[in-house]
Parts: sequence; structure tokens; C-alpha cells
Amino acid sequence: MTNTSQQYDLVVKQCKDIFLKKMHDYGTAWRVLRTSSLTDQIFIKAQRIRSIEQKGTQRVEENISSEYIGIVNYCIISLIQHHLTNDTRMELPANEVTALYEKHINETKSLMENKNHDYGEAWRDMRVSSLTDLILMKILRVKQIEDMGGKTLISEGVDANYQDMINYAVFALIKLKEQSGKA
Repeated sequence: MTNTSQQYDLVVKQCKDIFLKKMHDYGTAWRVLRTSSLTDQIFIKAQRIRSIEQKGTQRVEENISSEYIGIVNYCIISLIQHHLTNDTRMELPANEVTALYEKHINETKSLMENKNHDYGEAWRDMRVSSLTDLILMKILRVKQIEDMGGKTLISEGVDANYQDMINYAVFALIKLKEQSGKA
């Protein structure tokens, strides 16, 4: 699993670098978004990936890797927003957001390592398109939970679903790098 851990860290470093650069340019304008709007933003990105996978062509030159990076970062934003529901500040200091990003990505990586141990790295034998479908399923689960006011009878909450989406997106990015020979 050492290789997976290293690959995971490299992908997360790329995602975090983009996140921090955008935060420099835009601040924390995303604070205005409700969590349901963030979920819809993740849905749009995953749906674009699926559309390109199914059609085999695209008209906008932005590659699907950038969409997976967007999924990772919007899921982190969603986790941050979910935990700051009572915090009304629109602009958060960069160092605070960076610490929150690292907290949530570290918790998510720990979850990945535990699941990866139990599942024996099954994701390595999956198709990237299946990872896309799993992300879409998790989004639909989150939407359902949000539509029920966050109340579930037996299911895990939105946090676990966002973490799974992050991990699936990171796995997809690892696989895409391996396929392109850049891993």
C-alpha cells in the first residue's frame, strides 16, 4: 500500500495546489454556497466526465482530470461548509482554510487506507468509468439525505459520502496518470 499512499499524496498535492491558488485569486467566495449548491456543482463535474466517457468526444478542451480535481476540491469545500454551519464569516483566513483542508484530506486518506486494507485495493482493477458512476451514485445519495433534512435511519451521513467521492476521484486521477504513463 506504500505505492498507493505515495500516489495519493501526489494527487492531493496537485489538488491542494490548485485549491490554494484559486483561494488566492477568489478568496473564500464559496462560503456563499449552500451545501446543496456544492453537491450540485460536484454533480455537474461528474456528469460532464460521464458524458465525455460515453460520447468519446468533447467540445470544451478542459480535460477530465481537471474535473476530478474539481470534485476533490468541492468535496473538501463541502466538508468545510458542513462543519462551519454556525460560522457566518464570508471570508476566512487562508491559514485557517488551509488547516481545514489538511484536516479533512487527512481524515479522508485515513479512511481510504482502512478501506484499501479491507478491500485489497480492488479499485486498481476497476475502470475509471466505474469510479465516475460511483461518484454519481454517492452524489445522488447526498442529494437524498439533503432533501430529507440530513436525517437518515441507518445510512452513513453526508461526510462519509463526500469522503468516498474524494477517494474515488483520487483513484481515478491515479489511474489516468498510470494510463498516460505519467505515474
